[in-house]
Amino acid sequence: MVGTCTALHLQQRGFDVTLVDRGSPGQETSLGNAGLIQREAVEPYPFPREPGFLLDVALGRGAQVHWHARGVWQMGKALLGYLHHSHPMRHAVATAAYSRLIAYANSEHDLFIAAAGAQDLVAREGFRFVFRTPEAFDKAAQRAEDLATRFGVRSQAENSAQLAQAEPALHRPLAGAVHWLDTWSVNAPGALVQRYADLFVARGGRLLKGDAASLQAQGAGWSVQTTQGPVHAQQAVLALGPWSDGFIRTLGYRFPLFLKRGYHQHYTPPAPVRQPMLDAERGYVLAPMQRGLRLTTGAEFAPIDAPATPVQLAKAEALARELIDLGQPLPESPWLGARPCVADMLPVMGPAPRHPGLWFNFGHAHQGFTMGPVAGRLLAEMVYGEPTCVDPTPYSPGRFG
Repeated sequence: MVGTCTALHLQQRGFDVTLVDRGSPGQETSLGNAGLIQREAVEPYPFPREPGFLLDVALGRGAQVHWHARGVWQMGKALLGYLHHSHPMRHAVATAAYSRLIAYANSEHDLFIAAAGAQDLVAREGFRFVFRTPEAFDKAAQRAEDLATRFGVRSQAENSAQLAQAEPALHRPLAGAVHWLDTWSVNAPGALVQRYADLFVARGGRLLKGDAASLQAQGAGWSVQTTQGPVHAQQAVLALGPWSDGFIRTLGYRFPLFLKRGYHQHYTPPAPVRQPMLDAERGYVLAPMQRGLRLTTGAEFAPIDAPATPVQLAKAEALARELIDLGQPLPESPWLGARPCVADMLPVMGPAPRHPGLWFNFGHAHQGFTMGPVAGRLLAEMVYGEPTCVDPTPYSPGRFG
């Protein structure tokens, strides 16, 4: 999503753009998320600090977090930085910068949705956080009011009866829900990225298959190998999501990056879930998709090349069956992908500090799908040298020294 939108925005500014992907656009990280354009997500996810939660994580209890020892060891320094930046005072600073990007989520997507003819993929009916206990529901409703005051995010608190009426598929009463009204849902996230890529090609862009690992400086510019031969350009944008860290290390950069892997599985419930919902006290999402009802998991801290260990998926499925009749899973292997995260919870967007003509656009963590169009716009504005929609300073690659 981020790379495709960057290509579109550069193209709109008159650049001759070649988009290079090792597969088809939208078939990696952007394929497997919950399909949400999350206007309500004005606060980045902090490192949990509750002792009880951390003990559950350490002991492998619950469905929200799973970890591999090798992954925690490899990412340990970045994870400690994540904990440091999650202190409430530092998290507030990150939120100020993060929310400026999220504010453009709907408006920037809307332009591409219309131009790409992708309205059939998008529903604009919101997203629910559902709660099992009154205490958690009351706390969430108060937080929603605070976000409305501070960031203009619209929501509606729904009591147990209102929630049951809105979602008849729920077969047990819950305490209530916060219905985020400005969040949009996409029933085929990979297809939306492909529509944007088709728009790029229809406007005269070139889409080639190639491997970013072949990118190298050449003369005053850059070169990358593709199946149709080498491509040369004065400038290159690196938007490799969770694979970004591996490549920038070959250039000598050591940024505090880490991964949160996640899984999904599709089901065929007898009663449809009308809108996406987060079981907020258990940490998984149910999202209606073209392929069925998608169950997505929380975070797994593991190397990107580690074998799949979908233990969270089994736990999340058991928890989801407490709320609805999931039906049978589709006969397919669970999907596995990775979120590209940064210790200070802000993406990396801007010029590479020591490599002229190279630009970075990665590290959007849980919200690359949401932020893709505005991330592409901001990067293109920097490349073109025009006034930017937001101050790019907080996202600068130079902040790491």
